[in-house]
Amino acid sequence: MATYRFDPNAKYAKTHEWVRMEDGLAVVGISDAAQDMLSDVVFVDLPEVGEEVTAGDAVAVVESVKAAEDVYAPVSGVVVEVNEELVESPELVNDDPYGAWFFKIRPGSTLEEELAALMGPEEYAKHLEETAH
Repeated sequence: MATYRFDPNAKYAKTHEWVRMEDGLAVVGISDAAQDMLSDVVFVDLPEVGEEVTAGDAVAVVESVKAAEDVYAPVSGVVVEVNEELVESPELVNDDPYGAWFFKIRPGSTLEEELAALMGPEEYAKHLEETAH
């Protein structure tokens, strides 16, 4: 199995998104494992600023030379910012999956429960091992 990098400050979804709280906002991207499975990312479709999202909703799309995959919101709230840099340079997702965030959410009142339902880095690493084919 490949050796993946993890952000110790992030929580992870089974669908391979990470979320990191910064200044009261939930910053969302895809994990190192996800970008590795996709291989060369060629296109990113981001949500609209102001869009209300619910945890588990497909809100963005990442396309690679292999596949197109939905990016799901790990927490509920309102999209307050998108990373426009990814539109011009989608390969940044491959270069730095924890720096190349997709969107930021101003979380709602369900944040604590939603974060509690996500995995920490060690738990996510174990999930990857268990689901590797």
